Amino acid sequence: MMSVLQIRRSEKDILQSRAAEIQREIQLGERKIFSEVLDLSSGDLHAGGIKPITFVRQVLAACSYPALLEDQSLPSDVRRRAEDLLKECEGGSVGSYSESSGMVKIRECVCEFISRRDGGVSSSPDNIFISTGSQTALMKLLTVLIRPEDSCRTGVLVPEPGYATFRLALQAQRAAIIPYQLCEDQGWTLHIQELRRALQGATHTCTPAAIYICNPGNPTGHIQSRTSIEEVIRFAAEEKLFILADEVYQDCVFADDAEFVSYKKVLSEMESPISSTVELASFHSASKGFMGECGLRGGYVELVNVDPAVQKYIQTLFSTRSCPPVPGQIALQLMADPPKPGDPSFPAFTKEVQSIRHVVCRNVRQIQEVCRELPGVRCQPLKAGFFVYPRLQIPPKAIKWAKEHQMKADMLYCMRLLEEEGLHVRPGCEYGQAEDTYHIRLFVGTQADTMEAALQRLKTFHTRFLEDFS
Repeated sequence: MMSVLQIRRSEKDILQSRAAEIQREIQLGERKIFSEVLDLSSGDLHAGGIKPITFVRQVLAACSYPALLEDQSLPSDVRRRAEDLLKECEGGSVGSYSESSGMVKIRECVCEFISRRDGGVSSSPDNIFISTGSQTALMKLLTVLIRPEDSCRTGVLVPEPGYATFRLALQAQRAAIIPYQLCEDQGWTLHIQELRRALQGATHTCTPAAIYICNPGNPTGHIQSRTSIEEVIRFAAEEKLFILADEVYQDCVFADDAEFVSYKKVLSEMESPISSTVELASFHSASKGFMGECGLRGGYVELVNVDPAVQKYIQTLFSTRSCPPVPGQIALQLMADPPKPGDPSFPAFTKEVQSIRHVVCRNVRQIQEVCRELPGVRCQPLKAGFFVYPRLQIPPKAIKWAKEHQMKADMLYCMRLLEEEGLHVRPGCEYGQAEDTYHIRLFVGTQADTMEAALQRLKTFHTRFLEDFS
């Protein structure tokens, strides 16, 4: 209980609360220079105005209301998919419970997706656990790895910058966070020497048990090379670390010179005994690809090389809840097995996905162009994921003011941007960053007109911010 009470209120929560207050003030008639708060803080495509993919929603609708199966206006592959999915539901209803690890047929479908992705590497449904979003599966694994009752705390290597919610979960479970820095000047590269430095500095204060990897990166937008992944796997083998590979942005690769390669694929191609002994958990979700179905809460974890006794315990742990939401499971099945060439829905599905990709790529270009124009701002190229993460050169007077008010300088920047221009973005201090560096994170998955308005507000504010603290 004490570890939960010690978690401080995050910058995200403070900014979200104030953004909601400002929006209410506008609705109550308070005069401001903007008519609404523009939100580039989250990773939610649909909240950003991107329309859901038609095929996905048609199947979900027919599963939720089976009378639609008689509607001949729905494409035949939609009706066929919904019929097949309903056969897997008890009583033919998505309102029924499923197996606690998820429906077998859907886990089998996920296995086929993984095998196709990895060039034929085998996958078993017994190693797949569907969950209420990939984040829930990640938190479940932490309860297995972390031993809060031990006098010497369990340590987990965590990237900086890195996924903020994961850090909070580690704090809640009394784990020791072992930060390792990604190299910004080299496109947020992960250097094995940095992992060794971080681990060496932690061996006297905790018992290192795992390494967390976010690839593609959030908030950094980088993607690991095959060589880098091999180095991490060898490091994990040497140090007997469990690899937690958060790969939820694997379908969102934009750079022509970048390719997503899974940790499982690389591990499977390495020599024995590494390929058969390094323990790995890989996470994916229906939320973070171009489907963007965040609210349906469909995610999974695949376990690789996990000791059978431990896996049996994990199975028991997942069975302590009723089941993951069935609509979320269906969303996972649609992600894993989208329409194929020749299917009636394939042309429209492909066009919609390409349209979303086009909007995101255009937004990325616009943000990076604006960053190049703004004095004291520089940004590494976005190669994958949904976030641009520019670095700010904040004036010394602003840093001093923020310190006097017990605030990080980039939090000051974000709060003033929200108050003065109604633009909601996240500060780099939320994700961990090198000393004396400051960043902001901007979501790229929003409508074009919203992005243009947001960037105009950013340019106006940035100039004024520098003048105020010159």
